[in-house]
Amino acid sequence: MVQPRNMKRIALLLICLFASVGFLEAAQHVILTGGPALRKWENYRTERDRHDRWWANFVRASTLRMDEIRRAYGTEGTSFVWYVYRTGYDKRGREDGKPYTTWITEQAAKRNARLVWISSGNDFISKFNRLPARSVATFDFFGHSNKHCFLLDYSSQILGASAAWLHESQLRSLSGRPLAKGAICKSWGCHTAESMSKYWKSATGVPLIGAVGKTDYATLTHGKLPSVSGRWSQ
Repeated sequence: MVQPRNMKRIALLLICLFASVGFLEAAQHVILTGGPALRKWENYRTERDRHDRWWANFVRASTLRMDEIRRAYGTEGTSFVWYVYRTGYDKRGREDGKPYTTWITEQAAKRNARLVWISSGNDFISKFNRLPARSVATFDFFGHSNKHCFLLDYSSQILGASAAWLHESQLRSLSGRPLAKGAICKSWGCHTAESMSKYWKSATGVPLIGAVGKTDYATLTHGKLPSVSGRWSQ
């Protein structure tokens, strides 16, 4: 016969087990993807300073990361929320005469990712903050950046400048509530660890891995995620 004290212990173990299973089923992986530059602006630059010859640098990196996460976490209980800055792909699509937003939608469907179009940094914050508590296991950003912000737009509306961003000063409004304990957050943009990472940690309580130095997306041609010229740091 099970003693009352042991019954309580068993009940607590079952509660913890069910809570763990529930978390695994609800775990989400968030990816934020910035937009490309327009060639009409970038062609004014010297050859070595031109960006985004290929429109899908950040899109391809995002899908590679999804594939990597599925290999690491398995297919069961692994879901993606993919936030994409739509304006950049609308503009580049019109310039190139290609249906880029349609292609992105197809890539999301292929990987069973929930695609969420965003229009600004504040739009991302608002939507991210509404995710369930402790549901986000990983966060990744792919796009242009400097040490103070994610540049959702860069050289798309204005040559060499950004018209949409997520600045470190905005992170005070970003809730850490959706991030699970031990969540892995990483920016694959340039220079993030030189300033923005500490603001992210202060706002959310979770470290943000970022680059000291520039990142290079040329590695995508070999099926690899971006490399860093300096080092990864928090």
